[in-house]
Amino acid sequence: MTKTSAEVTPISQTESARLMRMATYASFSVAVILVLAKTVAWMVTDSVVLLATLIDSTLDALASLINLFAVHQAVMPADKEHRFGHGKAEALAGLGQSAFIAGSAGFLLLESGRRLLNPVPLESYGPGLIIMVFSIALTLALMLFQRYVIRRTDSTAIKADALHYKTDFMVNGSVILALVLAIEGWQGFDALFAIGIALYILYSSWEIVRQSLDDLMDRELPDEDREAIIRIALSHASVRGLHELRSRRSGISTFIQLHLEVDDNLSLLQSHRISDEVERDLQNAYPSAEIIIHVDPASIVPLEPAPKFPQD
Repeated sequence: MTKTSAEVTPISQTESARLMRMATYASFSVAVILVLAKTVAWMVTDSVVLLATLIDSTLDALASLINLFAVHQAVMPADKEHRFGHGKAEALAGLGQSAFIAGSAGFLLLESGRRLLNPVPLESYGPGLIIMVFSIALTLALMLFQRYVIRRTDSTAIKADALHYKTDFMVNGSVILALVLAIEGWQGFDALFAIGIALYILYSSWEIVRQSLDDLMDRELPDEDREAIIRIALSHASVRGLHELRSRRSGISTFIQLHLEVDDNLSLLQSHRISDEVERDLQNAYPSAEIIIHVDPASIVPLEPAPKFPQD
């Protein structure tokens, strides 16, 4: 579910950029450490479920590397060739990550099916259990930091990366359970849990695709945000109405456009002052937003009542 701006702590774009960069560095570092640790554990145990989580962590490392470059690009300020900024680099990175994830899940399903039909006894359990407990602790620490960054920035790229590690957290827990059950005597649990992991990975990849497409297709802000924008604008004593509200997100930036309706007898200077005051109030609620307001005399607004928000 898309988080509303009301649930995001307002901060400047500079602070958002700093936090997003820190999150990508932390994510990539954790992914590399987990890949090295799980490679050792898989070589020792020959567990297919450990192979599953190794593949997932390897793709997490690649996805985190993509995120690192994408976030670096996305937080760059607007320039002559990109007047609306570079925020959609985040969404493009999300689509790239989903491709990696879907490919890994397909391979994992094939390998798990083969191992389910031909179970292979695990060679050792101890190293696998130790590595998985270590992985859970490290992943949990990263998830807590990512949650903090998402709460401050509402970044699509960091959300996508966090989704990987949420999957990792569940995967690592299921691997421990699979290894314990295998110790009890049935090696098939190893492959069954790997299949479950693969299916969850596919589900996660669709979530990333959906979020990325929303940004790329300029989906409107959530209804709660649009209602809040309308309330803020109409709370000004001199505003008689509002229409043609349009909004979208691009990376860490939000774009809001609307038409204000004011009394016909107001001067241009008075109308401009009202527009500035409404813009200031909206900017306080949405610090990273670029706001464009057009002022209309109330008499030229169509007589038909505008549809109630959130559709207008």
